[in-house]
Amino acid sequence: MVYNEKKVELLRQRYPEGTRICLDHMDDLCPVESGTKGTIIGVDDIGSVMVKWDNGRTLNLLPDEDKFHTIKHEQTQSDEQTEENTENEEIAEIEELSEEPKWICPCRT
Repeated sequence: MVYNEKKVELLRQRYPEGTRICLDHMDDLCPVESGTKGTIIGVDDIGSVMVKWDNGRTLNLLPDEDKFHTIKHEQTQSDEQTEENTENEEIAEIEELSEEPKWICPCRT
């Protein structure tokens, strides 16, 4: 199914890049397995939702034919983990900078 420009733009707003999803059902000759999670990488000009699946596949979704749902909690948790990791890295850098250099004078060996 091909959508008009307005519908494609609405899909892009509803499913922005980076949105995490879980597949409920796909009607395809070689479908992605139900329950597989993935990350939306965009919506193309005909309205297909482009997904990088966690199992390595990159098969697109057709919003009116395939069944899927977004995973809001996982995306929020990922953002919080990223922020926490950044803070921990900054603390580690500060601790490294505050330590006195450990070296041995070559004359005393």
